[in-house]
Amino acid sequence: MILVTGCAGFIGSHLTEHLLKDGYDVIGIDNFNDYYDPSRKRKNIAGLLKSKRFALIACDVRDKNKLRKIFEKNRIEKIVHLAACVGVRPSLEQPELYFDVNVLGTLNLLELARKYKAKQFIFASTSSVYGLNKPPFNEAQETATIISPYAASKRSAELLCQVYAHNYNIPTTCLRFFTVYGPRGRPDMAVYKFTDGIAKGQAIERYGKGKMKRDFTYIDDIIAGILLALKKPFDFEIINLGNNRPVQVNTLIKLIEKNLCKKAKIIDRPMQKGDVPITYADISKAKRLLGWKPKTSIEEGIKLFVEWYKKNG
Repeated sequence: MILVTGCAGFIGSHLTEHLLKDGYDVIGIDNFNDYYDPSRKRKNIAGLLKSKRFALIACDVRDKNKLRKIFEKNRIEKIVHLAACVGVRPSLEQPELYFDVNVLGTLNLLELARKYKAKQFIFASTSSVYGLNKPPFNEAQETATIISPYAASKRSAELLCQVYAHNYNIPTTCLRFFTVYGPRGRPDMAVYKFTDGIAKGQAIERYGKGKMKRDFTYIDDIIAGILLALKKPFDFEIINLGNNRPVQVNTLIKLIEKNLCKKAKIIDRPMQKGDVPITYADISKAKRLLGWKPKTSIEEGIKLFVEWYKKNG
């Protein structure tokens, strides 16, 4: 039995779908909060509810009592912890909430993993923990240049994972995701926002004149990485999952324009606090330990995303 937290979200719904296809029994939890329209999450998992091997429970990772009851009633062997408060810019407005959910929520799950002797814990972390480090980012780098509450909360949770792995022998892998995009993508993220705005003829906001670079990574590649990690438990590892090819935001906009056959109306804004100029994954460790490498170029990924958006946007 696998527990997936944040199962109705972007990454969680894709992962749950693949786990069910692969024959796993899955318990999914999600709090269906209003960070974006919760009806999107309901739609993400509507098709999965037909499976007899999937149980959906509305639950917040901060609710220790409800979480404990889930562990009491089910033999949970593996945990994939995706639930989180996400996003750099919103974290600047609500840092306490981010630490409450991302740190204490993770602690709740680790403590239950310890008490109920889970065989593996996988934690979804972020490239944001690298902050202002020199690219490409590798897992051995220090994380002393973190510049957002979001990144700080995720790094704090990583440290808790490390402590629990070391002291309580819970095989744990922290996967640092790099700017994930694709079908069912969150509406607050650049790929969706730009596509939606351009398609509707609305102006899009471009920060830092679009010169920031991001290592955009397609959802299918991220899911492949998680599935490989589930099959290869480690005592404790931190592993990057990124496309290994930073792309300027201006290039992203041009690719979306090309696939929509429409020009963007752009409003320029100054670079935001907490934003970093570049993310760039060194993926040599993922190749070595997981046998993983990304298969989807940004050109192909944006084409697939726009096709999905036209049908589902």
